[in-house]
Amino acid sequence: MDDLKEILAHYLDGQNDALLWKLEGLGEYDLRRPLTPSGTNLLGLVKHVSGVEADYLGSVFALPFPDPQPWMAEDAEANADMWATPQESTASILDIFARVRAHGAATIAALDLEAPGVVPWWGEHGQVTLGRILVHVATEVARHAGHADIVREQIDGAAGLRDGVSNLPEEGNQVWWSTYKARVEAAAQEAAAHEEAAQ
Repeated sequence: MDDLKEILAHYLDGQNDALLWKLEGLGEYDLRRPLTPSGTNLLGLVKHVSGVEADYLGSVFALPFPDPQPWMAEDAEANADMWATPQESTASILDIFARVRAHGAATIAALDLEAPGVVPWWGEHGQVTLGRILVHVATEVARHAGHADIVREQIDGAAGLRDGVSNLPEEGNQVWWSTYKARVEAAAQEAAAHEEAAQ
């Protein structure tokens, strides 16, 4: 794979797939429950990313995603895109995300990396190219996929990079991880003790 646009699209797809994989096998409560003080939850991350990709790979290039996402409207309540109401089904959020991804792929296919776009909310820096936006969006999705990694691990201990590729030490059974975590904790306490002694 030598074409830069193809490479960037490939990495974006990989991050989107990783994000979706973190939802697999969970019930409604686990998909939606907040596991950080700021309310981070798995389905909300997918909902948020669908809005991000619809804007950046749609309206920025005058190719708007055709279906409204009310949680992205200017008059939507704060953080409406970061959680799912009981009336918003998991299936509907996953469906819109799939359609947003297809729309984004069509935008990427239709334009070259130097194609101009405008990000109004970036103010004086809003004149962009497709290449810049692909880097921006892939980076943002990667950040949220990382959030999903941590949330999923808190739910049921499931961890890893993607289906079939854990990217974790092969010897990592429950005993190994407990021992490893204890070593990391001990190192943190020792460093804190050194800091305190130096003051």
